[in-house]
Amino acid sequence: MKQNFVLLFFAFLMLSCSHNAADKLSYKYKYLYEDLSFEMPRIEIPIFPKYRVNLLDFEGKPDGITLNTEAFEKAMQHLSEKGGGTLIVPKGIWFTGPIVFRSNINLHLEKGALILFSPDFDLYPLVETVFEGLDTRRCQSPISGRGLQNVAITGEGSINGSGEAWRPLKKAKVTESHWKKVVASGGIVKNGNYWYPSEGALKGAEMSDMNVPSNNLSEEDWLEIKDFLRPVMVSFVECENVYLQGVLFENSPAWNIHPLMCENVIIDGIFVRNPAYAQNGDGLDLESCVNSIIVNSLFDVGDDGICIKSGKDKQGRLRGRPTENVIVDNCKVFQGHGGFVVGSEMSGGVRNISVRNCQFLGTDVGLRFKSTRGRGGVVENIYISDIYMFNILTDSFLFDLFYGGKSASEALEEGYIGVNEEKFYPVTEETPVFRNIFVKDLVSRNARRALFFNGLPEMNIENIRLENAFITARYGAELSESKDVVFENVTVIAEEGPSYILNNVKNFKGVNLHFDKNKPGKVIKIKGSRTSNIQLPFFPEENIEITPEVNKEEIKINLE
Repeated sequence: MKQNFVLLFFAFLMLSCSHNAADKLSYKYKYLYEDLSFEMPRIEIPIFPKYRVNLLDFEGKPDGITLNTEAFEKAMQHLSEKGGGTLIVPKGIWFTGPIVFRSNINLHLEKGALILFSPDFDLYPLVETVFEGLDTRRCQSPISGRGLQNVAITGEGSINGSGEAWRPLKKAKVTESHWKKVVASGGIVKNGNYWYPSEGALKGAEMSDMNVPSNNLSEEDWLEIKDFLRPVMVSFVECENVYLQGVLFENSPAWNIHPLMCENVIIDGIFVRNPAYAQNGDGLDLESCVNSIIVNSLFDVGDDGICIKSGKDKQGRLRGRPTENVIVDNCKVFQGHGGFVVGSEMSGGVRNISVRNCQFLGTDVGLRFKSTRGRGGVVENIYISDIYMFNILTDSFLFDLFYGGKSASEALEEGYIGVNEEKFYPVTEETPVFRNIFVKDLVSRNARRALFFNGLPEMNIENIRLENAFITARYGAELSESKDVVFENVTVIAEEGPSYILNNVKNFKGVNLHFDKNKPGKVIKIKGSRTSNIQLPFFPEENIEITPEVNKEEIKINLE
């Protein structure tokens, strides 16, 4: 009897081990955790009850005209009462007002299904929310959920937010025929070159700071500017286990997808699209979220493509919820202000981010880190590799700690090429910190400038390593107010000017720095009275320019 028990115990143990082994082998995202530079728990795709319903069963009509708001609401409520399941959206055009999620529901769009949100502003009441990192009020999002568990949008269909009805439009960003068509539709034109959908939208813009009005408004004031308060299209707030897969998300009123203070977010194989002229037309804004996977997705938008945020200024610091543990892999960004972006609302902190195997094709900036005095917050432990860029309009790789609210292209058109400031401000909780950022295996062809590191005099960008990079650009790599920087196996081919410019840089080590040897003129320019401890590989003396304010004893050249 005892022998049989022992045999049964070992058989159970072996069966358990085999199940665990099979589970590990079958985990879809196992490859993402290989050689990951930080600890991150395994994120699972949420599992939903087998119960399924079809939107047609709730008197929905996919004719593109019938308003299906009630059908979606009835279906969501029914599923919730049954404990959850899948809501099937079959082929057709499903015209609707806002959809409000419940827990344990998968909204599944079959092939040929289009959810088209109504442009009727009256269907979207004002709600308390967060936008651009601040507590505020906006119109209700076309798709929303708050405090939920296990929510998903999956399938092969499309979701369109009718954003053209909401967004203001700059004449310079569209063709003449497009502009005339929009103006003829109604609305208000400011200064002959800026269209708003209504007088209320214009008034809201004029009284707001960076798209967020003061909270000291009466209810009457809020309602008067309601048309200005454009919603993000997909808003999940404080949700756990969020899954977006396969669907096209396009034409959002403001940002496209905004997970806020969520945990365990998986985004796989989606396409996010907005017109290039879409004001605030970000693709994905992941804000104050923990444990996220973003893979196999395409972004072609009017603002930042993949953007990491964590709240703005004092409110963000008081929230104190960093975005952490994020894996981005095999994504492509076409048009957009930045390919992969951190900031500028990063006051709650950003840490433990991995970005690999991505392409940025025609974005304003490739890798974009932005902030400004007043934000505070710490961005650290960012690991980036295997990045390939083509036709970057400004900088392949940018740190800008003097961000002024404009895209890099817009700032360049206005003459901004970077701040060279000598004034030191006190270091306080309002001082943003960027440190411990490691980039390797990067190729960029045909950028305007190879890269630009633009730190603060009182708080330099710190501990940055660039390894195995090959960049061709009109202008070279410029570093300002940066310290503890290593460039190893870096090639910068600049059409004009030096390949490398160091301004007030401390503790820089260059190993195997390459340039176009057939191009006449200076290869490296070193300037700034605070420049110190610069270690360079051998460059011929005629290729180096050191300005008079630099202490030449701080420049060490390896003669081997």
